[in-house]
Amino acid sequence: MTEKDIEAGRQNAIISYLTIFGTIIAFFLNNENKNEFASFHIRQALGLWLTFFALGYIIGSFDSWTISLGFYMFFCVLFIYGFMNAVGRKAQTVPLVGNLYQKIFVNLGK
Repeated sequence: MTEKDIEAGRQNAIISYLTIFGTIIAFFLNNENKNEFASFHIRQALGLWLTFFALGYIIGSFDSWTISLGFYMFFCVLFIYGFMNAVGRKAQTVPLVGNLYQKIFVNLGK
């Protein structure tokens, strides 16, 4: 990726981490002019949001504030890490699950 490509896709990359709706909006904004940097972060954000909702449903059944607090803190750190990479113009995967998201959503944004 060149610096010009990163700068062109930076806005969509940042939008993708804001909410699940931000991810959807960034996907459609990136659909017209495919940008590799934005696509990378859209895949990361989509994977984080889907995992958050899937695990959140399971974690909610434990009815324990300590388990819920740990869950929210874990995902907060992952979202901040991804968001800061988008702001800092870096294409780094989020720890633990980022490579998996890149493999699962390989066709997203291409």
